[in-house]
Amino acid sequence: MLDLVQNKILEFINELDDKNSNEIYSKLTHGKMLRSRLILKIASSSDQAIELCAIVELIHLASLLHDDVIDNATIRRGVKSINALYGEHSAIMFGDILYSKAFTKLTALNPKISYAISNAVTKLSLGEMLDVRLSKSLNIDFDLYYDMIYKKTSSLIEACAYSAAILVDKEPVKFAIYGKNLGIAFQIVDDILDITQDEQTLGKPAMSDLKEGKITLPYLYYYQDSDDNAKEYLKSLFKVELDSTQKVELKDAIIKSGAIIKTTQKVSELISESLEAIKDENMPELEEIVVAMTKRAF
Repeated sequence: MLDLVQNKILEFINELDDKNSNEIYSKLTHGKMLRSRLILKIASSSDQAIELCAIVELIHLASLLHDDVIDNATIRRGVKSINALYGEHSAIMFGDILYSKAFTKLTALNPKISYAISNAVTKLSLGEMLDVRLSKSLNIDFDLYYDMIYKKTSSLIEACAYSAAILVDKEPVKFAIYGKNLGIAFQIVDDILDITQDEQTLGKPAMSDLKEGKITLPYLYYYQDSDDNAKEYLKSLFKVELDSTQKVELKDAIIKSGAIIKTTQKVSELISESLEAIKDENMPELEEIVVAMTKRAF
């Protein structure tokens, strides 16, 4: 079914009738397409579901293009990023093109779906802006962190689940709760992996979050439970290009502090809340989505 989604996306790109866009699109990698998997598990592979998946994937790709420019990232999923290949201006503009095409296609869907997805993109952009603001100094506020990851990552996953439920006449609110908690858990897993996995597994530099000024949940727990010396140590590494020795030392310190265990427990709580919301739906395939999105190595 994901092949049908990719074919639909390519159809959308071809409709642009622009050789440059086709060339840049050919350099993009699609990852696991987890948002599409979620939609298809809920709404099956109807024409509207495939259309919705393609729209969401365009939105997600656009957000990644802009994200890479903001983070000055040169690697995305193990290959050169679009900004590294074509420059920041082209990456930004192609992201805008993908957003615009997605919104154009969105207008043909159920108005409730159009509103949910477009509203999620507004939240996504607000989350991105908050992320940039928080990166200016070392953030130790848990609430700001959760607000940022909800808007930047979870809001679109929440809207996907909500919209897919509408397509098949299911109760959208409970699926929105499922998607929201799943989306937050998904991002927190990313935060854990940035610390615990190596560059080869991640397809990008390890511990890049700290270098980019992102104080994620493991760092927040580490800072909260540390003495003054450890807190100053973390501050000294904020937005610094860490060498291999520093990465090993910091990783070991975070693990020994119990921060990874606490963060993993938070993921488990969110997963439980997510599955509780749709427990009466008898859809074990949605548990498969939870596993795919949270029980992963990259």
